[in-house]
Amino acid sequence: MGPLRIDSTLTERLYREARADRWRLPRAAFAYALESSCQKAFPEGTHTPRALSRYLSSLHLEDLALACACAEGHADAWDHFVQEMRPHLYRTAEAIDRSGAARELADSLYADLYGMNERGEPRQSLLRYFHGRSSLATWLRAVLAQRHIDRVRSGRRLDSLPDEMQAPPSSRADPDCARLVSVLRGALGRVVARLEPRDRLRIKMYYAEQLTLAQTGRLLKEHEATVSRQLARTRRAIRDEVQGDLRAQGLNEAQIVRCFECATEDAGELDLTEMLGSRSG
Repeated sequence: MGPLRIDSTLTERLYREARADRWRLPRAAFAYALESSCQKAFPEGTHTPRALSRYLSSLHLEDLALACACAEGHADAWDHFVQEMRPHLYRTAEAIDRSGAARELADSLYADLYGMNERGEPRQSLLRYFHGRSSLATWLRAVLAQRHIDRVRSGRRLDSLPDEMQAPPSSRADPDCARLVSVLRGALGRVVARLEPRDRLRIKMYYAEQLTLAQTGRLLKEHEATVSRQLARTRRAIRDEVQGDLRAQGLNEAQIVRCFECATEDAGELDLTEMLGSRSG
């Protein structure tokens, strides 16, 4: 069966009800989100026009438009999403696990929602899987809860493995790691020194001084969502430039990968506070 199509008059009415124009969301993108939701609800195509209209009218249309606009990369929609949904996510995280582990999951969830992998490369936003049948807040709560469950299960599986099948030995067992971390530290120091003062200050506040996004934003007079985006941009730039520095020193790709592995295994050698210097810098 071909793709499900929705009458243009109905689509226009739903677009207005969703107030999708405030995010400057293209009608074609909103129509595609509606069609995707219908495909999920009627996988066999067994629907009548009346049933289709009733189903579409039951959706959380404003939430669907917001999610769609965020997935399309509209900055205003993303700013609104962060302002409205981050407190909800943090409250959910606190309810799931008061140790703070779930809050880390909540923070890491934003990369997937924004459409970015761990290397800062673009990919399909997780928001594409929101179809509007529940509120966006409810859907986010379910996603966060499932990730927490997956992490707990993963930890239990790891605990049950024999010692020889668990994580590889620490970098301290690799005599070459100390040298590679030293090389990486030098490259990182040079790259950080070349950062624009505001980028260096933002990184220092958030990572070295462990301020929250909101606290960093207040001090820099930036919106919390802007701080988040700028930090992501700076992290990508730092990693790219550090890799370029290491290549210029003659390291091959395998050695560069091992530099980062060693630093991850023993991050104590990398004193970020020292590299970033004073706040006034």
